[in-house]
Amino acid sequence: METIYYDKAIELLHKVSTPNGFLASAENTSNYQRVWARDGVICGLAALASDDIKLIETFKSTLETLAKYQHEIGTIPSNVLIGVDKVDVSYGGLAGRVDAVTWFIIGVCQYAFHTKDDSFVKKYENEIEKALRLLEAWEFNNKHLIYVPLSGNWADEYITDGYVLYDQLLRVWALKSYNHFKKNKAITIKIDKIIKQIQVNFLPNAEGQKFHERAYYELDFKEYLPCSFSPSGYKNQFDAFANSLVLLLNIGTEKIQNKIINHSYDLALSTKLGLLPAFWPPIFENEEYWNLLKDNCKYEFRNYPYEFHNGGSWPMVNGFFGMALLFKSQKNMAKAILDRINEANSLNNFSFFENFNSNSSMPNGVAFCAWSAAATILVNQSLYTNFKILL
Repeated sequence: METIYYDKAIELLHKVSTPNGFLASAENTSNYQRVWARDGVICGLAALASDDIKLIETFKSTLETLAKYQHEIGTIPSNVLIGVDKVDVSYGGLAGRVDAVTWFIIGVCQYAFHTKDDSFVKKYENEIEKALRLLEAWEFNNKHLIYVPLSGNWADEYITDGYVLYDQLLRVWALKSYNHFKKNKAITIKIDKIIKQIQVNFLPNAEGQKFHERAYYELDFKEYLPCSFSPSGYKNQFDAFANSLVLLLNIGTEKIQNKIINHSYDLALSTKLGLLPAFWPPIFENEEYWNLLKDNCKYEFRNYPYEFHNGGSWPMVNGFFGMALLFKSQKNMAKAILDRINEANSLNNFSFFENFNSNSSMPNGVAFCAWSAAATILVNQSLYTNFKILL
């Protein structure tokens, strides 16, 4: 194990540590000089893995900031800018961010679990309960899957909407994490109902009443689970983050999980970087979803083929894939993914780029991105220490 990659990642997390929590990047880009929910919790998981007291304190501050600015209806901020003269709270841009709610719950529970401080969950029990009620409301039809608007999660300029697999899985993880402390029968039942609906609507050859029966039976299932479906049908792109969560949460049969592992790893090996693209295959200008992709950006268009969400490779996403491989006892595969993450993070004198063009391997997005560093820490510590996330 070469420690320079790990040490540089720790160094970057210290650079983005502030009294109010983790910033998204050390680069002076306005929208990244904020405390973000999902970025902050992922960096917080890395802090817990590192056992670095200062970073763990920053994680605690991140969660306290998010809780402080929770909306009265239960929404957790997507991000918060705390300046000298003002505080600017955002709950999303073109649409609200559903995953900020689930990441917050996961964060509070993971912090309490790893620090052995159950009182932290108790302290934020009201905020968590309010957030869980909001997730119930976002089902709309009371059938146990939340309905996510276009632009409603981390892939905020991509094409997924409706019943997005990634968001259903995050909700399962959040409920499981919370129920580790609550041990509540009603929560256990809810978890089972959500998982059942995931299996019925996203797994091939599943028995049970489908949300969209006609679309389900018309779908050409692949070696992975589809990324989303809505009243207009299924979107069948490969979602690396979601399918990594499928493995971590042990959804589906061993056969299905092995297909996901093999498909994902082979796809990673097929790229110049050796990293798994966030979504695959890329959407091109002459294809069905191009206009949906093209128009879903508030400022500049970034989803050119092989870049950003449209087939770009993110060290952060590969960090979760690496942990999923370890969870499935694929240690050699996980080591190989960690090596590729480290190589990507070390480019341009350890610039920790946000993402890369999967075709050319050229970097994209913001440099000194905190959750790119978190990927190195999470997989490294999962490999070489006893660190395990609470699942």
